[in-house]
Amino acid sequence: MRISEVTTGVAIFVLGACALQAQTPAQAMALEQQGRLPEAAHAWREVTERSPRDAGAFASLGVVLSKLQKYPEAAEAYRSALKLNPKLPNVALNLGLAEFKQGHFPDAASALRAALAAEPSNRQARTLLGLSYYGAKNFELASHYLEPVAQADPANAELHEALAKSCLWARRFSCAQDEFRRILEHNPDSAPAHVLLGEALDGLNRTPEAIAEFEAAVRVSPREPNAHFGLGYLYWKSQQYEKARPEFEAELTFDPGHAQALAYLGDIAWKNNQSEDALRLLKQAEKIDTKLRIVYADLGAIYMGQKNYKDAQAALRRAIALDPNQPDAHYELGRLYRAVGNREGAEKELRTARELHNKEEVPPGLAPAQPQVNPSTEQ
Repeated sequence: MRISEVTTGVAIFVLGACALQAQTPAQAMALEQQGRLPEAAHAWREVTERSPRDAGAFASLGVVLSKLQKYPEAAEAYRSALKLNPKLPNVALNLGLAEFKQGHFPDAASALRAALAAEPSNRQARTLLGLSYYGAKNFELASHYLEPVAQADPANAELHEALAKSCLWARRFSCAQDEFRRILEHNPDSAPAHVLLGEALDGLNRTPEAIAEFEAAVRVSPREPNAHFGLGYLYWKSQQYEKARPEFEAELTFDPGHAQALAYLGDIAWKNNQSEDALRLLKQAEKIDTKLRIVYADLGAIYMGQKNYKDAQAALRRAIALDPNQPDAHYELGRLYRAVGNREGAEKELRTARELHNKEEVPPGLAPAQPQVNPSTEQ
């Protein structure tokens, strides 16, 4: 009997009687359908306490808790349901979504792999799995899962952007180039897309085209973060130091704490035999970021020129620790060992420098962002 079908007096009596009785699944579902979610959650909890082997009740509790945005509790309910019945439809998918919304990307991926294995054609599970790998910064797997769903949904700009960035940071530069060009076809004034396409082109060693994209970015949005730095870096990479300097300086006008811009300005100063300016800029960069290899490679070379072998050795060893595959620090350290009479150490470092000499320097790249796609709600 529905309460709305009886008189007011009888309704009060029925409500009072129900309050004294244990809630049933039917009552819990009715409360949920009426939008009375806190009461529905309470009712489903009573059902699970009375029937702790009822996987469906735990799953229903998880859905209601997710609607209430109580994702940790929802995830716990979904896990309880899966322990009781691993094949219960949609529960693994809902668990993955609850973990995703908490930013627990590895846990989300684990659940979503199970959901996709159970239903390989489930596009939502595949999309969420790709985005979970993206959030976990596993860009190779992210691009693998996002590519087919993005191709099937050409109008989904957020999805294509996530795929483009995944391809870029997985060093799948051709894929990244295609995606960013597609984004720019729809929005030619997108400075971030120009920047990221420039990075992809740089990864393909198409430096002039990369420069053109960064130049477009700074024309469209002169204050776009990292646009001036990226353009300066490409000029620096092309040994166009006089063009690079004003770009690094422009980046610093918008972001005075941009450690990479300071470091590369210091490098240009050192190349121009301005040792004092170089030391000032490099040490300023070091205070902000102690993981910039170029800072220590240049400091080591400068200290070598001053015959300050102790500080030079420390700086060069730090540069090698940050990236052992670059030849310059090995070469300078070999020269240092030779200067102090360490013949064996000198031969080893100079031999390593010769072996690495033909390897190209990897561009610095930009930091990946967290995913911004809003997936749909539980099944």
